[in-house]
Amino acid sequence: MTSSRKKFIIIDGNALLHRAWHALPPMTTQNGLLVNAVYGFTSILLKIIKELKPDYLCAAFDRRGKTLRAEEFTDYKAQRKKQPDELYEQIPWIEKILAAFNVPVIDSQKAGYEADDVIGTVVTELSKKHPEIHSVIVTGDLDTLQLVNDSTEVFTLKKGISDTITYDAGAVQERYGLKPKQLIDFKALRGDPSDNVPGVKGIGEKTAAELIKQFGSLEKLYQNLNQAKVSDRIKNLLAEHKQEAFLSRKIVTIQTDLPTNFKLADTKMEGLDEKKTLELFRQLEFKSLINKIPKEIDSHSQTKMEFLEFKEKKNEKFDYQLINNEAEFKKFLSELKRQKEFALDTETTSLNVWRAELLGLSFAWQKNRAFYLASPNQSWLKQLKPILEDSKIKKIGHHLKFDYEVLMRQNIFLQGIAFDTLLAAYLLTSGTRNLSLDDLVFAELGYKMQPIEDLIGPKGKDQLSLRDVPLEQVSWYACEDADFTLKLAEKIKPQLKEIADLGLLEKLELPLIPVLAEMEKTGIEINKKFLAQLNQKFGRKIKSLEEKIYKLAGQKFNVASPLQLKEILFDQLNIDTKGLKKTKTGISTAAGELEKLKDRHPIILLISEFREYSKLRNTYTATLAGEADEHDRIHTSFNQTVTATGRLSSSNPNLQNIPIRTDVGREIRKAFVAGRGRKLISADYSQIELRIIASLANDEKMMAAFKKDEDIHARTAADINKIEIAEVTRQQRRAAKEINFGVIYGLGSTGLAQRAGISRDEAKEFIEKYFNNYPRVKKWLDQTKELAARDGFVETLLGRRRYLPEINSGVQMIRSAAERMAVNAPIQGTAADLLKLAMIKIHRDLPKVSQETKMLLTVHDELVFEAPDKDVAKVIKFVKDSMENVYTLKVPIKTEVNFADNWGGCK
Repeated sequence: MTSSRKKFIIIDGNALLHRAWHALPPMTTQNGLLVNAVYGFTSILLKIIKELKPDYLCAAFDRRGKTLRAEEFTDYKAQRKKQPDELYEQIPWIEKILAAFNVPVIDSQKAGYEADDVIGTVVTELSKKHPEIHSVIVTGDLDTLQLVNDSTEVFTLKKGISDTITYDAGAVQERYGLKPKQLIDFKALRGDPSDNVPGVKGIGEKTAAELIKQFGSLEKLYQNLNQAKVSDRIKNLLAEHKQEAFLSRKIVTIQTDLPTNFKLADTKMEGLDEKKTLELFRQLEFKSLINKIPKEIDSHSQTKMEFLEFKEKKNEKFDYQLINNEAEFKKFLSELKRQKEFALDTETTSLNVWRAELLGLSFAWQKNRAFYLASPNQSWLKQLKPILEDSKIKKIGHHLKFDYEVLMRQNIFLQGIAFDTLLAAYLLTSGTRNLSLDDLVFAELGYKMQPIEDLIGPKGKDQLSLRDVPLEQVSWYACEDADFTLKLAEKIKPQLKEIADLGLLEKLELPLIPVLAEMEKTGIEINKKFLAQLNQKFGRKIKSLEEKIYKLAGQKFNVASPLQLKEILFDQLNIDTKGLKKTKTGISTAAGELEKLKDRHPIILLISEFREYSKLRNTYTATLAGEADEHDRIHTSFNQTVTATGRLSSSNPNLQNIPIRTDVGREIRKAFVAGRGRKLISADYSQIELRIIASLANDEKMMAAFKKDEDIHARTAADINKIEIAEVTRQQRRAAKEINFGVIYGLGSTGLAQRAGISRDEAKEFIEKYFNNYPRVKKWLDQTKELAARDGFVETLLGRRRYLPEINSGVQMIRSAAERMAVNAPIQGTAADLLKLAMIKIHRDLPKVSQETKMLLTVHDELVFEAPDKDVAKVIKFVKDSMENVYTLKVPIKTEVNFADNWGGCK
């Protein structure tokens, strides 16, 4: 193909739709719309435009209704399982995407034909009437290879939606040893299992190809059947199934002479309709695809898009002012003092708040108008301090905890925190991670903000700091943040009020900001010497495990390599792979899958142990020392908007992942220490989630056990096995414990069997007995799922909602996952809410008990404090009382409190 030929692309819509559906995991929008097929199709469309650079572009789809092929042969595609409605419901969205990109859909003017026939007709017409144009068929299967010639290629997906291959006549010949047209007769013999085309029974791919190569065509094969270089058995099969061979050929032959609505001029690439595209991407939540729109089509649009270039955005619509001298500041301050409410944002040199330098502050109190104070000096900050610390003046922000901490380092303690768009959006849509200001503004307001990468470049070692960016651009960027935070707050506040979650924001999440900021600032001390010794110990353990693994494997290999591990386990050791999941690269060796193999070979437990030590060494013992400040203190970040249930998480470093109940985890926790003359205090809610289940379900037996302060796991085991609690064995208690907690996660008989070390039949029987023992728990579980299906959400006791639009999905896997979330969210979410309430109360009242005691950490249901030796007893009493009486359940709330010189010793 010469570069002078213009390129015509026609897309097989259904083939790409199905490929995307199967290749991508379920993806749902906030309102529950399944969009994985649309996303995959759109990604491929953008790839086609960018890489193939078409001059003409169109698409074709199979239409609903019986096809002529099915009338000719009733078993045609009869074996195909009907996909869920959610797949077919995505076709209109794909057609809208094509319309927004000005890509016409070509249809046959006769009913009963398929997309392949429309494609065949169009490319055949083009090759005859416009030999100067080169056609490319984009598809997800190989049915159209028969259409390949000097004027036509096939661009198809090999794997997933990104791995592609192009077939010209040479590539077809190389793969099949046949010319493209001969593939029709090849399929007549071989058949096509994917379409249920029979072919000749007993003829495989190799034999079919050899026969067509020898004779050239189906007719000549049957005219000279006796001369065929095959066994008598094959000849007899060919003779016996001659009718099926010619019927199969008729079915697999793509039509090339249909009447269609095709006009070449209509398919000329004219560029996208920016408004339609932006609105569709907003509705479908495809913000990540915006920057993938090729400039080739973007530049053809009739009006400029607001999100292209910084200089294009600076127009009369926005009054963004840079405050860079005393006169400008004085005028700005005079106006700021008159405001009762405003949005603010800080700009820094880094996202690490404890190492970042303050570059500027932006403010907005009126739409499309904002101010940026560049390099605020101490005099400016001193004059801003009374306003920022005035609790009567309402402050609005996005991720205000960061701004709070930045200002705290300037001795300004932000008060009057009235609304945080990050926290508000999280309460509205806790199941999504798309909570950045850019994402939310795009989703709610349809506006694409200037990404910071435009200013400082992509992430990496060469990334600039905002300090290195021209001040005018930083000012625009910062003003836009404050301006659109204000606009976003106005848009989503009524949404939050409507679902009665404003109280949760104002009474729980916003008051938690200064609590977490103070904890993060304080940090926790680590013993670097102990960590170094532990790191060496772990290194020796890993080396020892490697040697044992090599011995069992019979050779050395990289234990950390999944590919090499698969080869050792399944090829060399021939371990049975029954019941294991498969990935794109073969059988999975993920931790959950290896757990299934633990009884099949002794090497499995060693590999699991090797992985645990390696992970803990890489995550903690080898790295924590480098993350400490000059006082050997670690400052983790606590995140309010990461988990779907409302639980706090931590990052940089993540202290949630240190194992709680293992010896290895306790060893790592010993590295976290109290200062001289001080102790660490650990206060942990005891079985809080089970107490919440008992209260939610109003189950008398379970509540009675807690009221008597019995061991709930032993009591459960005793009741299920109809024995006295003193007779319960360790194994029976273990099984009871697994199911008590497993109820929260929708644990089935298979999961219980694996976790409790019992057979699946025993586990099934155990679950039945469990629900007979706690009938109201079963009733609550069922009712919760039913209510979630009816209302689309579940709630915690304090009103935190988890929306579950997927719970009525026709896709069983999606529906089951939503049902598990429906049960889990009210339990874990209530536990999270209670802990937050306790943290707020303790933070407020602790100074009255002990001025020197600090709250340091929260991990799951645990709080960690550092207190002077002289105050330990009264702090323990205060903390225990606060945590146990912060909320009233139908059973007592119990808190276990311990103290020691280090965190590990508190257990």
